[in-house]
Amino acid sequence: MPEIRMPSLGADMEHGRLLEWRVAVGDHVVRGTIIGLVETDKATMEIESFSDGDVEALLVEPGADVPVGTVLARLRSAGEAPVAPAPAPTSPEPERIRSSPAARQRARELGIALSALHGTGPHGAIVLRDVTPPTVVPPPPPPKPVEAARAPGGSMRDAIAAAMTRAKREIPHYYLAHEISLRRALDWLAEHNAPRPIQERVLPAAVLLRAVALALWDVPELNGFWIDGGFRPSEEVHLGTAIALRTGGLIAPAILDADDKPIDQIMHELHDLVARARAGRLRSSELTSATITVTSLGDRGCQTVFPIIAPPQVAIIGFGTIANRPWVDGTTVVAHPTIVATLAADHRVSDGHRGGLFLAALDHLLQEPQKL
Repeated sequence: MPEIRMPSLGADMEHGRLLEWRVAVGDHVVRGTIIGLVETDKATMEIESFSDGDVEALLVEPGADVPVGTVLARLRSAGEAPVAPAPAPTSPEPERIRSSPAARQRARELGIALSALHGTGPHGAIVLRDVTPPTVVPPPPPPKPVEAARAPGGSMRDAIAAAMTRAKREIPHYYLAHEISLRRALDWLAEHNAPRPIQERVLPAAVLLRAVALALWDVPELNGFWIDGGFRPSEEVHLGTAIALRTGGLIAPAILDADDKPIDQIMHELHDLVARARAGRLRSSELTSATITVTSLGDRGCQTVFPIIAPPQVAIIGFGTIANRPWVDGTTVVAHPTIVATLAADHRVSDGHRGGLFLAALDHLLQEPQKL
């Protein structure tokens, strides 16, 4: 019987909160159906079904905070018999009181019976705010100390900082940088966009993403995961794309199978990902499938970025801003639009020689944009 579990966005994620169900018991779902909404420190994401079937049971109430891996729902596949209901008890049993784990712990600490409390949570569940000693008047609060201003997106930044600290501690990074002329790519892109309305034009970002996806064919050891002490290559190229959020922090949902998609489709999906990321409506598969990540600070006017690998991935590519810079063309120095591409990779899986071949392949592809 297929199970839907609380997904993980990385090794640093320990729990998530179920916000709502989008289905009911008995509903038929297919692969890709959105069945619920989950909130974590990093994102709000839609949980999707990875199987076809009927919803057999919804096991977690909206509002509950549960560990990663917790079974949230069960499906019944075609041909499976419904799970028989439990036999009726032979003697009366106490009714289960809906309550959150934090509320139960607080009630135990205060010696308060849950049956004496009134729940104000979803479906009458007792939540932490409901658990207060009825006869104790709290003393007036002490003067509030002056605290340092917290950056926007504080909880997300905490989660990102934890993941990046672990990455720098555990992953033996090596870094490479390579300046690439984009004269041919931008000339081709101008011709490609000329007959199109503004809203349908392709941005240079889509060209760079497509070139990264194809360059990975030459150096496949950059595409995959380090898990349980070994490298697991990925046959699919799912490009995680770093997106800055207006509330602070960033997130890197994936463009799935980017090596099989033309530039126009990559542009469409990139635009869609940015819009849904900033609206908090990403799918769990987009947040958990990335096999390598691309980050760009080009729109911030930054010439070079040296990113940190997002575990369990083994590489990340960075792009700086596109700018006219001196370029030796034959025997003359001319102004070319160039970009600095950087690679951070895991020395347990690859080395500088292989990383250099990847950047060379990326450069070669961008000199023949009509083939992308």
